[in-house]
Amino acid sequence: MTEPTTTSGTPGPSAYAAAGVDIEAADTAVDLMRAWVEKTGRPEVIGSLGGFAGLFDASALTRYRRPILATSTDGAGTKVAIAQAMDIHDTIGFDLVGMVVDDLVVCGAEPLFMTDYIACGRLVPERIAAVVKGIAEACVEAGCALVGGETAEHPGLMEPDAYDVAGAATGVVEAASLLGPGRVRPGDVVLAMASSGLHSNGYSLVRHVLLEQAGWALDRHVPELGRSLGEELLEPTRIYAKACLALATATDVHAMAHVTGGGLAANLARVLPEEVAVTVDRGTWRPGPVFDVVRGVGQLTQGDLEATLNCGVGMVALLPADDVDRAVQALAGFGVAAWPAGDVSLDPEHGGAVVMTGQHPGW
Repeated sequence: MTEPTTTSGTPGPSAYAAAGVDIEAADTAVDLMRAWVEKTGRPEVIGSLGGFAGLFDASALTRYRRPILATSTDGAGTKVAIAQAMDIHDTIGFDLVGMVVDDLVVCGAEPLFMTDYIACGRLVPERIAAVVKGIAEACVEAGCALVGGETAEHPGLMEPDAYDVAGAATGVVEAASLLGPGRVRPGDVVLAMASSGLHSNGYSLVRHVLLEQAGWALDRHVPELGRSLGEELLEPTRIYAKACLALATATDVHAMAHVTGGGLAANLARVLPEEVAVTVDRGTWRPGPVFDVVRGVGQLTQGDLEATLNCGVGMVALLPADDVDRAVQALAGFGVAAWPAGDVSLDPEHGGAVVMTGQHPGW
């Protein structure tokens, strides 16, 4: 490769590098992340990292009678600010993948492939490779191939050590197996699945309450949490994809809802038909300690907390009562604790409503 030269003909940095964009650093980052991306491979993936587009052999879909493609896109929110402050970058990719693939699986779709986008103020190869490592590890857990992505350096637009991540995934489901409101029936049970913590939603509130108002440092040891605040806030999002696909195979599940921004009630309402209502009993579970810490330190009302955070439930399924025991057992096989937390009733007058009752134990 010819060395970049200045206008005088003397070897020197390229004009692009002088403007703050380091092409060599980008090439180094690709080399560092290559091994991690290759670990996510599925047999349908064609080619390797470095092409202009990720390729996926769609002939694999011929085993479906009527394949329905599903797609989803998301980011990791302001949790990225915690990763940057702690200089720990290999977990935020897990949050990104969890936010994307678990939106797909609620309709019964198997995640097939994913692409990512990382924007940064200054490209540090090791940092970008660490982010991609987390994305790749999460894709393996979800059974999803990472077929490509983009890393963009934005000097002048972003601070040198700032970055943000986003991604999109595509999945497939047999039309006859598509889950959603049309399957939900009165008498269905609300099966709650435990979250691993805050996941990747509500961090603007959490940061405001704990870091700004209370002035807590990320290295502060919090006895209720049994570890530092920063360690708790970086706990990766639980990925439910494989567990929920197994649930759909083992039971007659009717609908699922991924509990993200807006909390349990708002997300559950998204998969309800107009003629039914749901009652959820808070007394059936105790949220993890981090939720009580945020509630207590911020002096938040139950409503404020539930409208922002998952409060210990990261995914819910609606299914017949006869399937509950089998569902709990199937999910336990994937390390996901689950329990009946409510029920669906015929209620045309209050159709689509989710009513939260009772109180969490110990609150």
